[in-house]
Order: sequence, then structure tokens, then C-alpha cells
Amino acid sequence: MAKGKILVVDDEEHILELIRYNLDAAGYDVIEASDGDDAVKNAINEVPDLILLDLMLPGKDGYDVCRELRSNGKTKAVPIIMLTAKSEEIDKILGLELGADDYITKPFSVRELMARVKAVLRRYTKSDESSEKFVFGDIEADFENHSVICAGEKIELTLKEFELLEVLVKNRGKILTRQMLLDKIWGYEYIGESRTVDVHIRYLRKKVEKDDKNPKFIETIRGLGIDLTLMYNNEEEDNSIYFNNSSICNCHIK
Repeated sequence: MAKGKILVVDDEEHILELIRYNLDAAGYDVIEASDGDDAVKNAINEVPDLILLDLMLPGKDGYDVCRELRSNGKTKAVPIIMLTAKSEEIDKILGLELGADDYITKPFSVRELMARVKAVLRRYTKSDESSEKFVFGDIEADFENHSVICAGEKIELTLKEFELLEVLVKNRGKILTRQMLLDKIWGYEYIGESRTVDVHIRYLRKKVEKDDKNPKFIETIRGLGIDLTLMYNNEEEDNSIYFNNSSICNCHIK
């Protein structure tokens, strides 16, 4: 039995072949696309468990593909790992802002690629925990069913945003450092920059806070608990994240 269905999108045949060979050997079903248009079509028709998406593609580039898939009801929740030869921070941040869950910079090792694939698929699989809702303010989060509702309307979160919210809520009242969040969400195998956490926290705040510049729930703490929310993007500081639990309650679903 296959471990999962993965769509691989890359216009370089030798990279497609390398990825396909290793995914096949690991027991995954592999779908392929070599341009942006086919990537969107195959993703919508097949609804894979994961998409490995090259950034530089003929026709629609990876950014356009990611944007289109995130706006489609069938694929908006499918995790996306971007493959990019661009190593500039702005390129990586743009991909994350458009909804990518992770990125790998070319050239990459097969070992790193497979570790990222396993980590994302492992986290994407629903847990066997008892169904439980968490309510804070106007927000209701049901982590088993991957549902977050704000003021009666469903909030669309990327996989990583959802995982961040879950970790913060379930560790409410605790201070979590960047490294702790990387370990819990991206896994110990993660090889990348801590700014990845910054980007996802910033966009999570925009979706769950009424005023993301003055957050009520997700606070940034430096040192001994000084609130420095507006300074979270200062990558030189080892800032920590704190989920304010003063107005949260648990609701077990029967």
C-alpha cells in the first residue's frame, strides 16, 4: 500500500527522474508535471497528499501555481514544499507568504528531501486524539478536524499556520522559543533559517488577531517577559512566543 500521493513539479527532467526514483523506492505514488499549467491541472484532478513545486517553471511560475492552488477549494489545504534555486531571503519569504509550507534550496541532498517529505506528511495526518475545541475570543479551533472559525466564518490557514496555532494553543501559558517551534513543527531534521518561523507567525497573527500590530493572543517575548510584539522580525534577537491563555477555554466534543 502506497504511503501517499505526491505531485512533483519541475521542468528539469534529470531532477524529476531523481525525485521520482527516490519517492518510488520509498513507497509513494508519484504524479509529475513539467510546467505550471499541468501542475495546476494535475493537482486539482488528483488532489495529492503533498506537492513538491519548483519555483522556476515555463508558463506559470511556482509563485503563480501556489497562489492558484491556495485559492482553489480542492487544493487549498494540500501542503506544498517549494524547490528553488533562488537563495535570497526575499524569494523564500514570498513563497511562504503565498502559502507554501516549506522550501528546499537547490542543489539539495536526497536525504534532506526525503526527511522533509516524511516530516510534512507525518504532521499532515490527522491525530488520534479525542476531538476537542478550543475557544478564545471570537475564535474556535478544532484541531482534529482542521477547522478554525472566527466570528462564525471559517479562516483559511496553511498547514504550517495551523500547526503553529495548535502548538501555541496546546502550550498556552508557556514561552516557546524559535528553536522549540522549529523542532516541534518543522522537525529535528529541518535545515533552514529561523526566519521561517517569523514569517508564519506574522501571517498567522494577521488571520487570527483583530489587530495584528497589537496582538491579544500571540505575544512575542524577549528576555524576562518584556512584550516586544513589534520587534519580532528582528532576526538578531532570540525572541520567544507566548500564547496568552487568559481568555481560553476547552470544549470537549461529544
